[in-house]
Amino acid sequence: MRPLRLLDRAGILRRFEHALLEGDGALGAHCVHELWMRGEFAQSIEAALERLWRSASRSIPEWLPMRHIHWLPALYDITARFTVERSGGSNIYLILLDYADRRGEPYGVYVGMSRYSPAQRFEQHKAGIRSAGSVLKRGIEVLTGPTLHLQRIRRRDAARIEVELAAALADAGLRVQGGH
Repeated sequence: MRPLRLLDRAGILRRFEHALLEGDGALGAHCVHELWMRGEFAQSIEAALERLWRSASRSIPEWLPMRHIHWLPALYDITARFTVERSGGSNIYLILLDYADRRGEPYGVYVGMSRYSPAQRFEQHKAGIRSAGSVLKRGIEVLTGPTLHLQRIRRRDAARIEVELAAALADAGLRVQGGH
């Protein structure tokens, strides 16, 4: 999911400006995402996200987070370790949690599995339907990109991955909820 990985920074920035001019949210999202994966400064990512939302909000793909999270590259790396071969009806999903009112890292992540799409399940959590308290109170947005490869998988695989992914993220130092 990194179609611009072979471009240098200047090439990515040129494409980003083109995306803004054309209102191309998908291209702009790939540009921001690639800069993010390369460790671009948080202020630069936040500014690029703001510009992209102003110019192309209707066409930005759902996998692009709406705010800078410094550990997003690690999230992609860790989730990429989990693979499955057979398809099914379950989905793994991640939800960004807001811990700005606490000391330390202002964000955490909720790990879950469901037969619903990640976006539908997030809406259910926020509506109080079989909701985890952490998501109801602190859920900000679904982090779709890192788990795109973990959609429509067998329930047995999803149950195992949910637990193992939560543990792996916690081992990496992230504040984790769910994963049971």
